[in-house]
This record gives sequence, C-alpha cells and structure tokens, in this order.
Amino acid sequence: MNTQAHPLAHQRVRFGTGLRHEVGAEMDLLGCARAIVLSTPQQSDMALDVAATLGDRAGGVFSGATMHTPIDVTEDALQHAVTVKADCIVAIGGGSTTGLGKALSFRMNIPHICVPTTYAGSEATPILGQTENGIKTTFSDPGILPSVVLYDPQLVTSLPADLTVTSALNAMAHAVEGLYAKDRNDETTRLAIQGLEDFNGSLTRVLEDPGSLAAREATLRGAWACGTVLGRVGMALHHKLCHTIGGSFDLPHAQTHAILLPHATAFNEAAVPDLLAPVAKIFGGDQSGMALWGFARDMGAPLALKEIGLEESDLDRAAEIATRNPYWNPREIDRAGIRALLQNAWSGDAPGTC
Repeated sequence: MNTQAHPLAHQRVRFGTGLRHEVGAEMDLLGCARAIVLSTPQQSDMALDVAATLGDRAGGVFSGATMHTPIDVTEDALQHAVTVKADCIVAIGGGSTTGLGKALSFRMNIPHICVPTTYAGSEATPILGQTENGIKTTFSDPGILPSVVLYDPQLVTSLPADLTVTSALNAMAHAVEGLYAKDRNDETTRLAIQGLEDFNGSLTRVLEDPGSLAAREATLRGAWACGTVLGRVGMALHHKLCHTIGGSFDLPHAQTHAILLPHATAFNEAAVPDLLAPVAKIFGGDQSGMALWGFARDMGAPLALKEIGLEESDLDRAAEIATRNPYWNPREIDRAGIRALLQNAWSGDAPGTC
C-alpha cells in the first residue's frame, strides 16, 4: 500500500489504496468512540459501507449533504449527531459533504475525518462556505480544518468523466488564484505549480483509463496541493464569482468553477501576466486564460454558463452581486468589466482581456 503522511498544521493526510477501510484506526488515534457518517444522497452506499466497517462505532448515516452547505441542512445533521452522541464526524464525498462535515465539527468542536471522492480540495482548507436565504458567505478558522484526510484512489475510479474534469478544474482554480494572491509566498507558489502540473500530467491518463490507480492517485495529489494553496492564501475574483453567483443562482459548484476559471484568469492576466506565466507554460500557449480555456475544451468540460442553468436575463443581477462588496484583486474590479466577463462565460465564447 502506498501510504504517505503529510504533517500539515493540526491535520494528518494520507494517500493509499484502501485507506477508507482504516477510518476505525484513525478514530483510535483521535480517541473517538462514535462517529456520524455523512454523504450526499447519491453517495449513501459509500457511507453505508464505511458505517458497516465501523460496526457499533457508527452512530448512523446522514446522507442529506448538498452543495453550498445550506444552514438548514447543517441544523438537521447537527440534531442527528447530537442524538446519537457522536464524538467525531466521518465525511465521505466531495465538496458538499466535506462542507457539511466542517460545519458540524466546528459547531460541535469534535474531530472530522474526511474521505474525499472528488478533487474539490476543500478538505485541505480551514475555510467554510455556507448558504442562507440564497446568499453564500465564507469564513475561516483553524478549527474548521479536518483532523484527518484519507485519499483513497479507489474511491475516485468510478467518478464519471464529466465530474472528473470539472472537479479537477475546480481544484486547479485554487492554484491559479494562489499564483497572484496578495499573501502568496514561495511555498504556496511551489505548491500551486506542483498541483497544476499533477493535473496536466494525469488528467488525460485518467480519461483514457479511468481505473488506473496510479493516475487517480496523481490527480489526488494534485488536489491536495491545490487545496493546500487555497487554505494558506486569500482568494480573489474567481472564487468570489463562483461563490456569489453559484450560491445565488444555485448553480452546480464544480461546473461553475470550470466555466469561469479561464475568464477570470484572462481578466487578471491583463494586470499580472508575469505571475500567471506558469499557467501558460504548463498548459501550452501564449496567454494563460486561453491556455486554460483550450485545456478545458479538450478535456470535454462545459464552457458556457447557459449550459448549467444561468439565464441571460440573470447576468445583470449576477454582475451586481459580484461587485456589491469590495474585495482585493490584482486588477481593479468594475461592474462593466465583470458584466462583459460574464457574458463571454455565459455564451461559451473564448475569454478576452475585457
């Protein structure tokens, strides 16, 4: 078994085939006796398998996790966890389940064992995004970071090709924004480049042979590197657009990231071409935004917001929401520029430097 531990601040991270069967051993190390297992409805079978492995140490399965971590869902899960007297959280799934696990563990002040099944990268961050009344807000606290992350490549071999691609682009967005983050440093830049190179080198292999454990583990290592960047530096335009628009219009999270990434990159590339130059070098091309757009197109990713449910009549409101509250970005943000960016992303046109 290829198992490797990475000592992050207050987090144990391991890679290896079959690690999902070692949740009980991780509970022993944490001194925990009773877990509530979380999943989405679509991944409840995985959660039930983990619960069966834990036996009477499982306090049941809550399979109601959903995207954007709605607070009302968290309240339902919290009631369940308290009822079964859970002293730890086991979250098996993608960003939706990880988000719910973070919310519960933070509210209850108990450990969180995360078993990712996508490349979202949320498991590597102390950041929690929650949605209430159609508005998504995020905050950061060291207590949000999961205690343990178990990356088992077998769990992503069944990830469909479309979700494989959009989840990978979601992870890559963390690295791209990390390259120009205001608080970037040499280590985060190194990790960002490492993560992007991991995905560039392995994603094609995964699509050609979805069952390749070596290729899948390489993508998981890319997800870890990109997610770690997200947890260490501040994000800017791309993540702001995805969180505000995705939460307000209930768009699928990974697909929104995949579509907006080339456009947000091109927008900021006009101001910091030197910082984004590694992206063009890794993915081929003279411009980073166009290189990412071409990569996404070649991988079969969705290219247009209209494909995932955003109406053209929503674009004015989306631009207003995205520019309502000021935030740092390497290029000045103005409503007209964001509106033009969103028009390109909505129609599926190639990104420009609007």
